[in-house]
Amino acid sequence: MVTLYDVARLAGVSTATVSRVVHGQDRVRESTRQRVRQAIEELGYVPDGAAQSLSRRRKDVIGLVCVEREVDHIDIENVGLLYYDEVLRGVEACIRQRKNWSLLITFMQGDRPDFSRMDALSGKVDGILIGEGFVASSIIERLTARVPVVVIAGTPGERAADVVAADNFSGSAAIITHLIADHGKRRLFHLDGPPNSPDASQRRQALEYVLRNHPQCQLIGSAQGILSVRSGELAGENLLARCGTALPDAVVCANDQMAIGVLRAFAAGGVRVPEDVAVVGFDDIALGSLYDPTLTTVHQPMRMLGERACARLLDRIADPALSPTVELLPTELVLRSSCGCSGEARIRQPVLPLRADRDGAAPGRRPARRAARTPAKA
Repeated sequence: MVTLYDVARLAGVSTATVSRVVHGQDRVRESTRQRVRQAIEELGYVPDGAAQSLSRRRKDVIGLVCVEREVDHIDIENVGLLYYDEVLRGVEACIRQRKNWSLLITFMQGDRPDFSRMDALSGKVDGILIGEGFVASSIIERLTARVPVVVIAGTPGERAADVVAADNFSGSAAIITHLIADHGKRRLFHLDGPPNSPDASQRRQALEYVLRNHPQCQLIGSAQGILSVRSGELAGENLLARCGTALPDAVVCANDQMAIGVLRAFAAGGVRVPEDVAVVGFDDIALGSLYDPTLTTVHQPMRMLGERACARLLDRIADPALSPTVELLPTELVLRSSCGCSGEARIRQPVLPLRADRDGAAPGRRPARRAARTPAKA
C-alpha cells in the first residue's frame, strides 16, 4: 500500500507538506503543490479517510434515512421511491461540492420503523437527514443530542431540529380552488396519504380549509393510501365499485403516484378523465407528464428540498450552535388535461403562500422562512 511517506519521498518534501496538499491548505508554494500532486497521481496514493477523520474529529459522512411503506411486493409502483429519487439527487448535488464528503443511505419501513438503526447510524456519521417527517419529536430530540439533524418534509411546528419542506398547504389549497373556481367542481373525493405523513396532513388541512370557504361544495368521501401507484389503483377500483354512476366531480390525490393509479383504474372501468371525473395529484413527478391524460398537479421542488436540507445540515455540522429554523419552499400549479385544462402545453402558475386560521378565517400572506419555535397555524 502506498503511504504518505512514499509520496513525500518521491516529491522530495516533508510528510507535513504532503498532508497540507491533501487537505487543501494554503501554506504551500504552487510549484511544490504541483510536485506533490504529480507524485500522488504517479503512485496512485489514496488518503486514509479514517486517519483523516481521527485527526479532524470528523467523519466527513452524512446519513440519509428514507422510509418505505410495508407492501407485499417491493417495486417502483408499490413504494414512493420516485420522491426519494429526486430528493437524493438534490442531496448529491450539494454534497459533491464538498471535497471528500460521502453519503450513507438507509431505508426503514414506515409502518414499523426501527429507531435503534437510527441510533446506530448516528455513530457513523456527522449528521443525519431524515427524508420524511415520520419520526416522532421525542426520537428527533434524542438524535439531536448526538448529531445535527435536518428533517426533510417535516412538520412546520417541529422544535427539535431544522426542517426544510414544501409549502404543502398553499399548493393544495391552490389546486383545489382551481377545481372549484375554474372548472365548477362541487362533489370532491379525497385520496389521503398515511396518517403519520406531515405532507399528507398539510394537504388534508388545505382541503378542509377550502371546503369551509366554499359551502356550496362537499366532500362525498375519502380513502387512505400509502402514496404508491398500486394503492391509488385500488382506491380507484373501490370508488367505482361503491359509487357506480354517482361518481364525484373530482378526485384530489395526496400525491402523483396515487393519482396515476386512480387514472389507471378509471381507464379500466371506462370512466373518462376529465369528461366524467377530474383527477389531480401533488409532486409533479416526470411520469405524470407522460400519462394520458397528462396529470394536473402541484410542483414541489423535490430536488431543491434535498439541496437545501443538505446545505443546512453541513452548516449545522460546522456550527452546532445555530438556531433551528423551518424553511418552506414555494410550490407551483401545473395545469394539464386531467382537470379539464388544455393538454397541449404545461401551464405553470406560482402559488402565493397562505395561512389558514383554525376557525377558517380568510388566508393571509405567510413568509417562506420562519423560526422553528413559531407554532404552525396551517
